[in-house]
Amino acid sequence: MIIIWGLRVVWSTIATGVFHCRKCGGDRNYRHRSGRRFFTLFFIPIIPLNKVGEHVRCETCKTRYVTEVLKAPTVAAMQAAVTDGVRGMVVAMLLAGDPGNVAARGKAIMVVTGAGVTGYDEAALVADLARPAADWRPSIGAFGGQLQPVAKEWHLAEMIRLGLIDGPLTDDERNTVIAIASDLGMTPAQAYGVISLTEQTGAGEPGA
Repeated sequence: MIIIWGLRVVWSTIATGVFHCRKCGGDRNYRHRSGRRFFTLFFIPIIPLNKVGEHVRCETCKTRYVTEVLKAPTVAAMQAAVTDGVRGMVVAMLLAGDPGNVAARGKAIMVVTGAGVTGYDEAALVADLARPAADWRPSIGAFGGQLQPVAKEWHLAEMIRLGLIDGPLTDDERNTVIAIASDLGMTPAQAYGVISLTEQTGAGEPGA
């Protein structure tokens, strides 16, 4: 009788989910898999041996990645960070000034819709204003982590212009701008520079 034996790696699924596949260029379903080498008898795994590692496999293109790929944000997560971050900044500025000012509320809605929030209206703004400004800080921080320095300055200037709609910046509004700048990853010196320039230019942009 001929005995056929050998070694074989058996893969098992640890978890599934959605990640950003670099090869596909978009968000895709994945399988997080772990492998173990088995001693086989007649091609049947019999005795488990050593582990051979883990990988993440794209369910669309079947490309395998190291597990660190799961640390990268998905496109959906990045878009959510943008919209939530802008909403958070708008809420903070309105609450620091006159949240009932009609022109300021209109500007706030325009800023949020410009960030890609479809259907954002007065009712949505009211719901956002019901949340404390402090609750939005993680969202603003996540948003800032995606921005280049010039983009941080531009968004901060937008918040300053929002604050200027109902008159010169109050101490509360100025402190809120500095706090937003910090959450975006800017230094106090950078924040003061943007405040000074925006107050001088009004509707202008940093560096204009």
